[in-house]
Amino acid sequence: MPAVKPPSVYKKRQAWLVPVGALVLMGVTTFLVLFGADHLARDDRQGFFSVFREFDVDTVQNGLANVAAIVAAVMGIVITVVSIIVQLSANRYSPQVTEMFFKDRTNLVVMAFYVEACVLGLWVTFMTTRTYVPQISIIALLVVATIGFLIMAPYFAYVFSFLSPENVINRIQHTALNAAVTGAAQENPERRDADQASVLQSMEQITDIARNAIGSKDKIIATGCVDALKQLAVRYLASKRRSLPAWHAIGPRLRANPDFVSMTPESLKDLESRQVWLEWKLLRQYQAMYNEALSNMRDLNYVLAIDTRYIAEAAVRHEEPESFRMAVKFFNTYLRATLNARDIRTAYNILNQYRMLAETLLRAKEDDLALEIAGYLKYYGHIGYQLEMPFVTEVVAYDISTMLELAHDVKSSVEGKLLAILLQVDRESSSDDIDMQNAEESSLRGVRKAQAKLATYYLERKEEALAREVFRDMEHERPERLRGIRDELMKVDSRDFWEVNDRWVNFDYLPPARRALLATFFEWFPEIDRRTSGSQKAQTAETAQTAETAETAEAPSTGGTAKV
Repeated sequence: MPAVKPPSVYKKRQAWLVPVGALVLMGVTTFLVLFGADHLARDDRQGFFSVFREFDVDTVQNGLANVAAIVAAVMGIVITVVSIIVQLSANRYSPQVTEMFFKDRTNLVVMAFYVEACVLGLWVTFMTTRTYVPQISIIALLVVATIGFLIMAPYFAYVFSFLSPENVINRIQHTALNAAVTGAAQENPERRDADQASVLQSMEQITDIARNAIGSKDKIIATGCVDALKQLAVRYLASKRRSLPAWHAIGPRLRANPDFVSMTPESLKDLESRQVWLEWKLLRQYQAMYNEALSNMRDLNYVLAIDTRYIAEAAVRHEEPESFRMAVKFFNTYLRATLNARDIRTAYNILNQYRMLAETLLRAKEDDLALEIAGYLKYYGHIGYQLEMPFVTEVVAYDISTMLELAHDVKSSVEGKLLAILLQVDRESSSDDIDMQNAEESSLRGVRKAQAKLATYYLERKEEALAREVFRDMEHERPERLRGIRDELMKVDSRDFWEVNDRWVNFDYLPPARRALLATFFEWFPEIDRRTSGSQKAQTAETAQTAETAETAEAPSTGGTAKV
């Protein structure tokens, strides 16, 4: 496979070559105009360029010493300023910034130019005597000194651009991607091992930058690091099928890495057989960032979840099931860490991304994978409830019900199994005591609301049999609890939640047409007080009649709630 060409963001040389060219042109033009004016004023008949063929020895000797000293001074200024900037950037981002700087061809060329200018000035100064004036060498020194003066300011601009956070991160990411693509096609074991080590080192460099940014609460840099690793994974997955089998073997340099050293031989063999060592290492970097940000920068956790979803979707798109399962495993790891930290808000956001991944699978007809995620959602819903965070269980119920609506729309083969999972979300209890179980059930009314909302969806789609399955699961609930659920859902008439959240809408909102069907659903429960008839039924009928105008161009989506 050919090496990956760097994206346009790396082509920064034009950003300073153009100013240099403009300054050179302006300087030369100014000199020629003024010199020409002097030439005309003197009415010099010896020719316009005669002055460059004859030099006054005393003037040249005095001037050369000054020129050489000025060139050396400019070089000292450039080296001093650049050294300070590079050192500050290395302290802020990563020590590898210094290595990147001196590997850049432009930086090496500029530094070499100033050194050569100093050497040229030194030798020309001592070569000039009263009996010998090296005219070509003197003119060359003047040209070199002029260029050195003109490029100083544009070069500083280039250095600042080179060391900007975005460019530093993207250069590391490009290095990793290029090593991965070339190494995957490399037949030489030593070079392949070196490419593996380069990929590993680059990922860890990006992680170091991210963790430093998290410590200083620099969200922009931290987010850039997360996105860079995501881009690396997505582009790698696009070319992975063309890689040689030997690339997926864990080489000597990889085995020396602490993350791989800590693994058992069986785990290493598993990574090799599944050909996912790169994905595993990259997602381990995500896990390290996630744990670091869980207490300092929770917004970054949401970005990590989004990018993990993108990686999983890329794995599905490029038919890499093992890479997908690795991403799912880390999604589960995020949820476990979040629940252990008792961070309900972050769990709410992570579950949103997990559900969106499952919806992508349903649309792609990967029904079994979507069903697997639904099972994990139910499991972590139970864990959240056992940790006395019942709202997490409620969010899980609403997310699975949303998946069920999509599953019905796309005619998924696992809709029945998904429905069974939803109806089991509130079945687990942490106690064998009947009274305790009743108390736990009463606090899970949000789960029942999600199930009741799904029943109205089925009734709207003329799927009474599926709505009856929900009814049979709820028919043994206490009448007062069912009545409370019905009344609370009927009262919510605004889809927009009254606080800002990532899902934008209220969990309990039902479109007017489905709100009207809610009364129909609860009429199936004979024990409920049927005072819904009369004025309330007329109200729901009127609401249903105006549904079309109230719902113009609005697509229903999952909601938020005040408990976040």
